[in-house]
Amino acid sequence: MNELQKITSRDNQRLISARRIRDGHGAGKMFVEGKRLAIEALRSGLEISECFVSERFVQSSENETLLDLVSVSSRFMFELPDRVFFTIAATENTQGIVIIAERPHSSAQQIERRLADNSVLPVVLVLFEINNPSNLGAVLRTAEAVNVAGVIITRNSTDVYSPKALRAAMGAAFRIPVWTEASYDLALEWAREHRLATTATIVAHCQAYTELDWKMPRLLIFGSESHGLGPSELASVEQHIRIPMENDVESLNIAVAAGIVMFEAKRQND
Repeated sequence: MNELQKITSRDNQRLISARRIRDGHGAGKMFVEGKRLAIEALRSGLEISECFVSERFVQSSENETLLDLVSVSSRFMFELPDRVFFTIAATENTQGIVIIAERPHSSAQQIERRLADNSVLPVVLVLFEINNPSNLGAVLRTAEAVNVAGVIITRNSTDVYSPKALRAAMGAAFRIPVWTEASYDLALEWAREHRLATTATIVAHCQAYTELDWKMPRLLIFGSESHGLGPSELASVEQHIRIPMENDVESLNIAVAAGIVMFEAKRQND
């Protein structure tokens, strides 16, 4: 168990580094804030290098158990005055705990191993140039809930391990296999090599998502919130599906649309 060391200056080098990681500039590291995410990090077996807690966090008896658990897993533990802790927090109403952890390993091989498991939903998501971290995190949370084989996030997407995305994913990003920074063409080529039918949601008239056989392994593609999939991306996809909607509603939030389709796939496979 590591003892708490005290840091009193906001200009301490460890705090400068923590702020850089918070802002997306720490290679291989991620900034995990809040009690719920700290618990999820421990549950997921993440490699934790540092933990920062506020004086108020330490003084509260309700945090004793979590503090003890983190102190066993973290290499270094630091206590900060509340005014100093606020300089590293990513949220206005911070709960007083921040963990610096290694990012999960990202690879196509992890997804391939999951596809071979019959207990896993035979669906791999592709998120194409998704820019909203809250939407991205929400999709990952649903993806874990239905137990998909994995998620591929293309280049020019938001960082899946940013503080906002992590909060929305509620721990799912720590556990579900995620292949980041993939090119769209490479993702489709990989799908064909592994005999996944490529499927994309579009607004135009085509078959409804409920009409597909979701027991067949599939690559399920969702385009960006602002412009979806372009003609060239759609041309390389084997099947197009739509979500029927009423009242002239043209589109849904990507997290909602992905959830609707993924739970249909789960229903067919249950």
